[in-house]
Amino acid sequence: MTQHLSDSRLANLSARAILEGFETYQSEFRRITRRAKKQFETRDWSGAQADAAERLQLYKRVVDPTMKGILDLLDGRPYEKLIWASMKAVYSGLIASRDDWELAETFFNSITRRIFTTVGVDPQIEFVDTDFETPPTPTRGPVYCAYKRASSPAVLVQKILTDFQFDAEYAHLEQDVAQAAARIEAHLKKIGALQVVERAEIVDAVFYRGKAAYIIGRMFSGSHLIPLGLALLHHEGGIEVDAVLLEEDDLSILFSFAYSYFHVLVERPYDLVHFLRTIVPRKRRGELYISLGYNKHGKTELYRGLLNYIETSDDRFETARGEKGMVMTVFTLPGYDLVFKIIKDRFAPPKMSTRQQVKAKYKMVFNRDRVGRLVDAQEFEHLKFARARFTDELLAELQAVAADTVALNGENVVVHHAYVERRVIPLNIYVKEADEAAARAAVVDYGRAVKDMAANNIFAGDLLLKNFGVTRHGRVVFYDYDELTYLTDCNFRLIPQSPYEEDELFDQPWFTADENDVFPEEFRTFLGLYGELRQVFEAHHADLFGIKFWRTMQAGHRAGEIIHFYPYRPSRRLNHDGKVKG
Repeated sequence: MTQHLSDSRLANLSARAILEGFETYQSEFRRITRRAKKQFETRDWSGAQADAAERLQLYKRVVDPTMKGILDLLDGRPYEKLIWASMKAVYSGLIASRDDWELAETFFNSITRRIFTTVGVDPQIEFVDTDFETPPTPTRGPVYCAYKRASSPAVLVQKILTDFQFDAEYAHLEQDVAQAAARIEAHLKKIGALQVVERAEIVDAVFYRGKAAYIIGRMFSGSHLIPLGLALLHHEGGIEVDAVLLEEDDLSILFSFAYSYFHVLVERPYDLVHFLRTIVPRKRRGELYISLGYNKHGKTELYRGLLNYIETSDDRFETARGEKGMVMTVFTLPGYDLVFKIIKDRFAPPKMSTRQQVKAKYKMVFNRDRVGRLVDAQEFEHLKFARARFTDELLAELQAVAADTVALNGENVVVHHAYVERRVIPLNIYVKEADEAAARAAVVDYGRAVKDMAANNIFAGDLLLKNFGVTRHGRVVFYDYDELTYLTDCNFRLIPQSPYEEDELFDQPWFTADENDVFPEEFRTFLGLYGELRQVFEAHHADLFGIKFWRTMQAGHRAGEIIHFYPYRPSRRLNHDGKVKG
């Protein structure tokens, strides 16, 4: 039938079909997100976990049938660009009155790029830049609630907390209000602001993640803009304010690329991202969209930002700092804090994994709570860059180790598959180049990172320092996933004692070990820590060298325990008279 339809009719029908797919996605996204409030109120943590996983899979679940429907509609004519160019024009008109137009553009791109396998970008059939120089629809109202000058910070905090209605009681509201107000007063004094909050603007939606809920906003005192985050936990005795976040770094860590995505319900994501950038101005728009669960549009924003940087700079891609990996080759732009990770064609011994197994590990990380310790990697395909933007050394390396993925095409370099991550300083480099105090702190946090991953049922597999990195906030994160596995799949063992002393002298072990056997006693020998740094690590984390810690963690996971991870420093937490957290 479609053979008898005019190009314009096909374009109209197809554009409307794609919009229907996008509307289905948005409806389902909001339906899942809306449940977060009830789960927090009822302490349904397993339900929250299940919803987080369901929402991550939603995009593909909607895009796949939408694409199939378009292919059926364009039967025999799926690659006629004139139809697609008309389709894009019709679609642009259809979304011009929507408050989520930017997300709708990305959804359209997802369809075209899957059908055409576009190398680089094609502005004729996709939204390389948004079609709208300014938001096409006016703001229907602020994304925040405004609070006028209160007689004291305590009155302000009390008003904010009571305005957010939960179907659960606060456990000790007066105590929380008093402590939170005291923190605010001390902070105002510390930064030299007035001792009053003249105005506060609080996002009118709660941010839910894991076992916590967050009230986010900003306060004004004289010429000062002060971020405000109130972290709420719900224990058996009721809801309590667990922490008060008052610095840009606090909020930046909260929205970190190493944490999973928030569930927050807003009508107009653009306005929320714009608001958040006033309190975390160093966060890219793309990173904020990703943190809100709009990871596909976040990728779009990241890519647009990269293209803009390339157009306005003369930086050349070069090999990233750090030891060369057996599985990945990594390159970066000196002035841009992203790295591009390419899977090598062949892996050096003793690596035995395959390309598909490595990709499965990255997918595993994407689908899990990253607990602030696993770097979020965005997957890109068919990127195209000018050959002149690569150093000769990097091009030689890419051709030597990743020719199946990186192709030289005339004056261009085509990267058919890459993971793009925020750049961090490899931990093995950091401990050598940082001052002594920072190096010691990083080593201690390295142990915490290993333990946090274990508490999330993740075993890194390879604990070498080079596989970990340090963020600009001094937090240690893990980014090398090819040997990552579930903790519950490991068999933690003691090294058997040999009856013959001479066995200790052989290079090869005298005992047999299965693939999933792990011997924590061996960690001491290959962590790469020496002298004072090794002593610091062992003073805080000697339990990692025994099997008790690991088996205890495994038992908790098998019993279904869900552990809460705090995305802020211990000093930000309030004192609740020794009440047990979690």
